[in-house]
Amino acid sequence: VGIPDSNLRFRQHLNNEMAHYACDCWDAECKTTYGWVEIVGCADRSCFDLNAHAKATSTKLVAQQKLDTPITREITEVTLNKAAVGKAFKKQAGQVTEAIHNMSDEDKLKMQEQLESDTYKLVCGDDSYEITPGMVAKVARVSKTEHVREFVPSVVEPSFGIGRILYCVLECNFKVRENDEKRTWLDLPALIAPTKCSVLPLSSCEDFQPFVETLSAQLRKLGIPCKVDDSSGSIGRRYTRTDEIGIPFGITVDFDTLKFQTVTVRDRNTCTQIRVPVSETADLINKLCTAQMTWTDAKGKYPEFYFTGNRFKFCPSLGFTFLWFLFNRKNVILISISHFEILII
Repeated sequence: VGIPDSNLRFRQHLNNEMAHYACDCWDAECKTTYGWVEIVGCADRSCFDLNAHAKATSTKLVAQQKLDTPITREITEVTLNKAAVGKAFKKQAGQVTEAIHNMSDEDKLKMQEQLESDTYKLVCGDDSYEITPGMVAKVARVSKTEHVREFVPSVVEPSFGIGRILYCVLECNFKVRENDEKRTWLDLPALIAPTKCSVLPLSSCEDFQPFVETLSAQLRKLGIPCKVDDSSGSIGRRYTRTDEIGIPFGITVDFDTLKFQTVTVRDRNTCTQIRVPVSETADLINKLCTAQMTWTDAKGKYPEFYFTGNRFKFCPSLGFTFLWFLFNRKNVILISISHFEILII
């Protein structure tokens, strides 16, 4: 999206800033003029939510996965004397029973060993209970065959700050032309630019209109959002306007379009232009916007058209050229036969 790698980092939360429901949390941060700003938060909630609901509703909330091959494993099973447990712990009897069954095999064997000579202290959260030998009928190792695997799903919760992300994209892509602070431009990658291409008739000449309509229709057919700017003003001012709103490419219909059926395609970032047949223009823009072709590849395929300050210049490979320049609202034809450059006076 145009944010440099040097402006991005991932930061792990410290223990004293971790949310109560998370066992781990990382933030994606972007460096801006305001410092490092969190734009995405990724919290590992583990199975906190399901366990909390299961505890509050006394409902088993697990997922089941059918095993292709049954698994047989040895487990330690504790058989309790329910009458003795109920008499001793009354309302807490269910909690004690569940805690004993949820103990690890190692803890169950440890409890069995202690009960042979003494009582066993069972800790459940902040409470503790004394288990006597008479409460445990049997502790034994048994074989259990599982056809279904049960587990409590864990959750990773990403949270995106859309407003912050948009701000970071705009700030990181805001550029100023070298040696000209008044000329700013938005370096939005073609992939995320809302408008991919502009179509600009050089002047208000009515003969340009069919080409403008044809190119616009071809671009829309390929799903490329485009903007036609046929407003008054020099072509340079209109280029600047499209640069400021981040349009990556510009198509200019000029008088050579009428004669040679070609248009100029301009790259926003480099301000360089190439001459492309009208029939190939929409496909070229589509390839440039979908990263199927780079601007360097396009310059290698099509002849380059130069515009530098107050000069128009075609590359020498085109031979002599014809240039129409709109001056004082009249079409003035300037022809260069022996030179490849024309100075605008």
